[in-house]
Amino acid sequence: MTAVVPSARAAGATCCGLATSPVTAEDAERLARMFKALGDPVRLRMAAMIAAQPELCVCEITPAFDLSSGTISHHLKTLRDAGLVDSERRGTYVYYWIQPEALGTLSALLAVH
Repeated sequence: MTAVVPSARAAGATCCGLATSPVTAEDAERLARMFKALGDPVRLRMAAMIAAQPELCVCEITPAFDLSSGTISHHLKTLRDAGLVDSERRGTYVYYWIQPEALGTLSALLAVH
């Protein structure tokens, strides 16, 4: 299965940054989901782990946290739903990778020009 990479518009903002232009209501909704997902310390750590590798198996993520597999799955689903990561099932394992366009959008939004 091939990952579907969203366009920059689908991933987040179309603006140049908070300091230079307003954020549309539609972009604000998308961006707020991303920031909310990253606002949890566990999800922030998971996103950082996933971003540090081309892809990461859930079997490599789980041991890093003292959480149940259901809680791990919930956090990963939240990151997926926010558009920050994507995943693919291969046999009994699920592999995750970061969505660079989403991180680029967040970075551009926060950049001071």
